[in-house]
Amino acid sequence: MTNQENEAGSGWRAPHVRFGKRSVPLPPYRWQRVTIGSLLIAGGSLGFLPVLGFWMIPLGVVFLSIDLAIARRWRRRFDVWWGRRRQRRHTGEGSSSTG
Repeated sequence: MTNQENEAGSGWRAPHVRFGKRSVPLPPYRWQRVTIGSLLIAGGSLGFLPVLGFWMIPLGVVFLSIDLAIARRWRRRFDVWWGRRRQRRHTGEGSSSTG
C-alpha cells in the first residue's frame, strides 16, 4: 500500500487554514509549507520594494504555524489579542467617552 493510499484510507486530510468563513488548503508536505512560509517572510522583509509587501510576513507565519511551535504561539497570541480587541469594540468598552 502506498503512502497516499494509507493516508486516504485513514481519513487523513491536508491542513487547511480558515480566514473568516473560507477554508484554504495548504500543501500536504511539511517541507513545502516550511519552504513557502520562509520565502513569504523573507519576501515580506523586502516589503518596501514593488510587488513584495509587508502583508507577506503574517501569511508566512500562518504557513509556518502548522509545523513550528514558535510560529503557532505568535499566531495564537495575535488571535487572542485580535479577539479581545474586537470584543471591546463590540461591547463599547473602547469608546473614548468619559463618565
